Amino acid sequence: MITVDNLAVEFSGTTLFSDVNFVINPNDKIALMGKNGAGKSTMMKIVAGVQNATRGKISHPKDTVIAYLPQHLLTEDNCTVFEEASKAFAHIFKMKSEMDALNKALETRTDYESDEYMSIIEKVSELGEQYYALEDVNYDAEVEKALKGLGFKQEDFTRLTNEFSGGWRMRIELAKILLQKPDLILLDEPTNHIDIESVIWLEDFLVNKANAVMVISHDRAFIDNITNRTIEVTMGRIYDYKANYSHYLQLREDRRSHQIKAYQEQQKFIADNMAFIERFKGTYSKTNQVSSRERMLEKLQIIEIDEVDNSALKLKFPPAQRSGDYPVIVEGLSKSYGDVSVFKDASFSIARGEKVCFVGRNGEGKSTMIKSILGEIEVEGKCSLGHNVQVGYFAQNQAALLDTDLTVFQTVDAVAKGDVRTQIKNILGRFMFKGDDIDKKVSVLSGGEKTRLAMVKLLLEPVNLLILDEPTNHLDLRSKDVLKEALQSFDGTLILVSHDRDFLQGLSQKVFEFKDQRVIEHFETIDAFLERNRIKSIKEMNL
Repeated sequence: MITVDNLAVEFSGTTLFSDVNFVINPNDKIALMGKNGAGKSTMMKIVAGVQNATRGKISHPKDTVIAYLPQHLLTEDNCTVFEEASKAFAHIFKMKSEMDALNKALETRTDYESDEYMSIIEKVSELGEQYYALEDVNYDAEVEKALKGLGFKQEDFTRLTNEFSGGWRMRIELAKILLQKPDLILLDEPTNHIDIESVIWLEDFLVNKANAVMVISHDRAFIDNITNRTIEVTMGRIYDYKANYSHYLQLREDRRSHQIKAYQEQQKFIADNMAFIERFKGTYSKTNQVSSRERMLEKLQIIEIDEVDNSALKLKFPPAQRSGDYPVIVEGLSKSYGDVSVFKDASFSIARGEKVCFVGRNGEGKSTMIKSILGEIEVEGKCSLGHNVQVGYFAQNQAALLDTDLTVFQTVDAVAKGDVRTQIKNILGRFMFKGDDIDKKVSVLSGGEKTRLAMVKLLLEPVNLLILDEPTNHLDLRSKDVLKEALQSFDGTLILVSHDRDFLQGLSQKVFEFKDQRVIEHFETIDAFLERNRIKSIKEMNL
């Protein structure tokens, strides 16, 4: 059991949160929710022990193991993937190595009655008791299962970790955490860099094999599937619900309704008393009553209503010219990199107005197919765009294409047309650019801020073929809802690559599965596809 006691964080005269108290029990699966800037990541870092609080403490038994996966990792090393993941068991291997060394020393020593000899005997006995009390585990097999579950192939195991992108290195770190079987796993946006199959694997692990879990995530389906408790950080305090995210939303709305009713009643009470004070001020016979009511009002604690984003802004893509009947036509398409074949003889077409998604494990060719459609790489076969196609493309590295000399406002103003220009500040506000943020230069924005800005820019450009590659990685739930509504009303053609099942729901009418060098067309929604393949996928990942 882990106890959070009177936690408070203050900086520059501002209180982020204070008097926070809660207990994390074994097997609790907690979603830590709240708007951006409420203090979720800060609270998680304090529980993890990587940041200090202004006041308060975290208490737990001495042998408690807490594992923390932050949003961004800065790891550089020269181990292989398998070696790095195996570090999860480093303490066990060290224990075994130390035992072997001590036993070796005992074999060569003859001072059987010396204090030093007896000290070695005691140390060997102590280590042996700890080591042999451990569950008998095939550590190599466990490492292999975890790595494969998170999307690595057998041939990746011997590759150096510095050959992989930051997202893949994060998976290695996640594998190490899962293999340690800690008492508490802390995850800050763990699904941002992993595909749908790996998310399903992670869900199964956290629900069925992990102990306590606390997670920050903007993936609604993920947190609904794994959590049984929601702690909301809002206005400097917390609310603790024994409910998953969807149920918590209902309970929060009920709570806010009660707050509004109580606030209105309190305001009426204050107004009535103020009227009495004004009426009888200076009346000798009412002096005591007036003074009493004034003191009462001074001590009255005003009821606060929780912050809720009530903006009703809806974004729509500007109208674009009508494209031909088939904006994308692929015939006998093959692509290889050296001796490695990505896909062979792929043939399909996407009709005007269709909304489709590309799914498959990372490395199976989704992004390669997009580059083929855009004409960015050479391929064998035919891949063409139809008549009058205007492409809007959001790449995973879209942030790098922004003009760093412009401000946030100028970036959006350059593409906004018509009445939309009068709403730029509101639009930016929905994507978490508020106040002085709009005057910041793009060059000083974080990676996540640049990604959000690139998304705003894309939403305002007239296109009839949209290609989005993992567009939701840095968007909060409300921003994702804004984007999803815009895509649902988009009357052009949409190709979407995303691991976010909740985001895909209701958007995709057809699924193209990339697997084993093939592109397989499924005439079904993403929900139907995943439901049909869920058990099969889990079995294939050797769980």
